Amino acid sequence: MTNAQATDKHPGELADVPGWFPPLDQVLFTWFLEQQKKAGIKGDLLELGVYMGKSAILLGHHLQDGELFTVCDLFEGDAPDEANKAESSKSYASLTQQAFERNYLSFHDTLPTVITGPSSLVDEKVAPDTCRFIHIDASHLYEHVHGDIGAAHDILLPEGIVVLDDFRSEHTPGVSVAAWEAVLNRGLRPICLSTQKMYATWGDPEPLQEDLLEMLRQRSDVGLSVQEAAGHRLIRARSRGMKPPSFPPSRHYVEPAPAQAPTAAESRAARPARPAPSRVRRLAKDLLPPVITRAVRRARAKRS
Repeated sequence: MTNAQATDKHPGELADVPGWFPPLDQVLFTWFLEQQKKAGIKGDLLELGVYMGKSAILLGHHLQDGELFTVCDLFEGDAPDEANKAESSKSYASLTQQAFERNYLSFHDTLPTVITGPSSLVDEKVAPDTCRFIHIDASHLYEHVHGDIGAAHDILLPEGIVVLDDFRSEHTPGVSVAAWEAVLNRGLRPICLSTQKMYATWGDPEPLQEDLLEMLRQRSDVGLSVQEAAGHRLIRARSRGMKPPSFPPSRHYVEPAPAQAPTAAESRAARPARPAPSRVRRLAKDLLPPVITRAVRRARAKRS
């Protein structure tokens, strides 16, 4: 994870919002959410850990009528323990609720429900069996991620999808332990793995995996492999120069000015200078008899 810098400017496009949300995961989020809509699956959306709102903005774009969107983050609040406090101070010192809300409202008319505090508050604020999609990107400490996964299990609908961020990064071993522990001991079933995130469900992953494989195999900008581990089929996807999916610009978007054609003076200035005569040509001119030189000139004059 690199350090994403905050900005006090209104974003014009999703790419202007600071954060860690690679094009591959933007494609996968969009695909899963659209598949749920096609299948007639309705339910609320939930994100734990929002940073500056990049993934939340995309999630909010896929809200259906009657659905709720809830986000949870410490923002400037107090962490529940010293380890979480140190983590927040190191990685998210620039995060403020004001910055998140400014970015989100650049793309949407209303804010989601915002829970300001640790993710452990979520199971008190969000009812069980209500969400179809949950993105967990809060604390990377094992104890917190373990609790977040447990809360997601209770809050998700049976066919719902949970996404675990940073499940394989070298600097977040706590997420890795909690994620694979949930797969081995808590009934979580992986659907696919991106470079950064695990997409999983407590339902049956097979139908989604078949549709996902069909979609990914049609793309030339993704590397794809399928492996088996501990009785689970693991679809692994990695970007090969993938571009993010199209996304509506914000209300602050400004169309780039069209490039102007160069003026005649600029065109002349851009032309390369005529090269100086080579040494061989200068010697030939000096050594050729005048008669031959005049004949060459007359021949050139006739051609022109």
